[in-house]
Amino acid sequence: MSGALTEGVVPKLWVKDLHVTYRSNTGDDVEAVRGVDFDIADKPGIGEIVVFLGPSGCGKSTILKAVAGLLPPTKGEILVDGEPVSGVGRDRGMVFQQYTSFGWLTVQENVEYGLKLRGVRTDERRAQAEKYLDAVGLSDSAKKFPRELSGGMKQRVAIARTLINKPKLLLMDEPFGALDPSTRWGMQGLLIDISRTEDNTILFVTHDVAEAVYLADTVFVLSKRPAQVLNRIEIPHFSERDLALKSKPEFRDVEKQLLDLLYKKQ
Repeated sequence: MSGALTEGVVPKLWVKDLHVTYRSNTGDDVEAVRGVDFDIADKPGIGEIVVFLGPSGCGKSTILKAVAGLLPPTKGEILVDGEPVSGVGRDRGMVFQQYTSFGWLTVQENVEYGLKLRGVRTDERRAQAEKYLDAVGLSDSAKKFPRELSGGMKQRVAIARTLINKPKLLLMDEPFGALDPSTRWGMQGLLIDISRTEDNTILFVTHDVAEAVYLADTVFVLSKRPAQVLNRIEIPHFSERDLALKSKPEFRDVEKQLLDLLYKKQ
């Protein structure tokens, strides 16, 4: 299932006939993804959030890991800007649900880490880190260690550490799932702000329908495992995305549409 792309234009992401089967911890073969097709248009200068919505355990995260190059497809093709994915790369950055900061490094050192590995000069690393720490609201916590941070702050570190490498695709695997409702809403707002200021496409995995409607420009509704694309839904443009939006009729209408698609086609 694909979107409406202009003929001859290379999409940002193109996935064709993706199948993923992997060996579980018990030694069984698990078919997680079956025949998934989709594409995402390249929109230079326009931030976009694409959400994969489906039941828990359906294979959403497996699709994301295949795009990231962390899990090789059993069959199919994945192209980013027309180039085949063959392992991990700087053009794709991933934020997991689990907190992944290095405990022995400060917040700023964590954010700078990728640039340090690439040999970027200290002064340039520091300037870039300060920019992204400010973007995620952590300027005052630059010298702290991860153990001193709340869960939401740890995820902000992970986002800043990923953004500093300027990925074309920002891949987010239920990154707010472990947060309390208030912190989660704040992180959703942060992500929307990032999508408006950074020139990348965000792929976001969730099983929360309200979160999908609030964040997404486009939603792919997935089936139970093995994951297949049931529908591609373009979310209407909301003039304001704030907490009040979630109780408005236009938001509830889209939420009901996705719920119907999600549970009536399983």
